[in-house]
Amino acid sequence: MSFYERYRDFVEEVLRTAPDGVRVEWSGDTLIMQAAPSNIHQLDLGLVQRQFERHAPNGYMFSGNSALTTPDMTKERSPDLTCLPIASLAREGNTTPAEEALVAVEVVSPSNAGNDWVDKLRDYAVMRVPLYLIIDPREGTVTLFSEPNHDRYHVRHDRKFGDSMRVPEPFDFELDLSGLVRYPD
Repeated sequence: MSFYERYRDFVEEVLRTAPDGVRVEWSGDTLIMQAAPSNIHQLDLGLVQRQFERHAPNGYMFSGNSALTTPDMTKERSPDLTCLPIASLAREGNTTPAEEALVAVEVVSPSNAGNDWVDKLRDYAVMRVPLYLIIDPREGTVTLFSEPNHDRYHVRHDRKFGDSMRVPEPFDFELDLSGLVRYPD
């Protein structure tokens, strides 16, 4: 029995009562709650989103903080940004099967980098999200993971803010990283 199944009433109550700006996710038996993101986080995310949107396949659109779940509900993750079928977003409810997502994009928090670099890296691979893009304003880097298999991605590409990065199909474009902003030291 999954965490969600065992604690469904509790999780539903947390989701219902969480203050605005607080995200709720779970992985295995761990419930994760995070505060609202900073201005730099939102700027970097918006700059990347604008570019991705121009290359989204027909029938898909970008969504912020959409809850992606595994079929057995053992994991729910809400990427900062993901690309989903419009038909999925038109369904009733507040979750989408993770296998419908084309990409998960996360901007690393200055206080909880391990969530994006370790936990979500593992979870998105397990959830079979084809592309995982990490924007890290602490280090001034962007990393794209692809080819998920079991609990890891098999391909990794790293670039620095100011460079560009090739994003493969189904987007197939050069992601301009020149406008991204680092967190202050």
